[in-house]
Amino acid sequence: MTSRDDVTTARTSSEGRAVARTQTLLAGENGIGTVRRTTLPSGLRILTETLPSVRSATFGIWAHVGSRDETPTLNGATHYLEHLLFKGTRRRSALDISAAIDAVGGEMNAFTAKEYTCYYARVLDTDLPLAIDVVCDMLTGSVIDAADVDAERGVILEEIAMTEDDPGDCVHDLFSHTMLGDTPLGRPVLGTVDTVNGLGRDQIARFYKKHYDPTHLVVAAAGNVDHDTVVRQVSDAFEQAGALTRGDATPIAPRSGSKAIRTAGRVELLNRKTEQAHVILGMPGIPRTDDRRWALGVLNTALGGGMSSRLFQEVREKRGLAYSVYSYNSGFADCGLFGVYAGCRPSQVHDVLKICRDELDQVARDGLTDEELRRAIGQLSGSTVLGLEDTGALMNRIGKSELCWADQMSVDDMLARIQSVTPDEVREVARDVLGQRPSLSVIGPLKDKQAARLDEAVA
Repeated sequence: MTSRDDVTTARTSSEGRAVARTQTLLAGENGIGTVRRTTLPSGLRILTETLPSVRSATFGIWAHVGSRDETPTLNGATHYLEHLLFKGTRRRSALDISAAIDAVGGEMNAFTAKEYTCYYARVLDTDLPLAIDVVCDMLTGSVIDAADVDAERGVILEEIAMTEDDPGDCVHDLFSHTMLGDTPLGRPVLGTVDTVNGLGRDQIARFYKKHYDPTHLVVAAAGNVDHDTVVRQVSDAFEQAGALTRGDATPIAPRSGSKAIRTAGRVELLNRKTEQAHVILGMPGIPRTDDRRWALGVLNTALGGGMSSRLFQEVREKRGLAYSVYSYNSGFADCGLFGVYAGCRPSQVHDVLKICRDELDQVARDGLTDEELRRAIGQLSGSTVLGLEDTGALMNRIGKSELCWADQMSVDDMLARIQSVTPDEVREVARDVLGQRPSLSVIGPLKDKQAARLDEAVA
């Protein structure tokens, strides 16, 4: 990690009052790619990455709250709230919010995950003050009107129905439940029909007040931006809303802990009349803070991360058993999941599962070949850089890094870490992760005899 402090702002003023503290986290050449962070006395953190050569800017606010922060009865509240913050503030109606960004050709959206929520707008650099004002207003001034809660309930129920109609999407929620059970991490981000119908305005408003305190928020802006200007504009917007009233507050720390997933050999089947069977064969992974994540990233790329990967070649290219087949790893603060997905004809399920299991077992035993390692490192290095070619991706990187790690890593440092992965590191993480007994999630129209054989894949 690369980080250094600028001695530019003291922690306290001469009167003993807490004031802002500014740090340069990554120093780019001639200011290009420089990442700076200012922490306000309220605990609000503001980060920028400067790219003077572009004409756009992306502004986002990350909230340290996700679906894992919900109780069973509140399941879906985080996502529900994400919708409601677009419905109006004390200063703007829902139409005012969308029209303001549309009028300058910008784009605005949000997403909710299991451990965080993000609201963002991408605009021309000259329109950044507008984006800052609108997004900050949404985060600090939402009225959460009871009529909007009732109206948006129907929209969210339709979103749940849309997900249920897409088994390739729904199977990932099923896999989370298979591996993590009825726990905050195992429940769907959207909630269920029952929990969404049970949520009321007062419950959501209390959830909003608890989790959208400045200490829980990270502001991130990337593109043709000036750090000091962004800090001033964000501070003004939060002050106007009365959201910076606390004194010397400490930002919330990244999530931590150790959650062991001991599920092994579990099978869940959701029998539906679909054209394909959708399967995920997987096992516990590693937390996102585990230093083995670099080796696991290389392993994942070689196993199921592209057209030259083992799974793609064995399942699709050589045998034509599936159109879509890939592997993935999800890292949370205290645990992780590793999975192999495939969509195939129901009659081919057992053949696909056997091939996937055989490949997992072989890599767990032998690791990767030298050629696979070289190719995976090159592919992962290239995709890492290409994935950071726009201001939205840069905003995501600095915002998520601050919220999840409280630090920043330069692209050069990331590439160096990927390229330093050794065969021994890959063999070790393959043995530790892929060597575990897997579990299985399936959605599809399997007959009784087919369903009875699913245990063979996890034996």
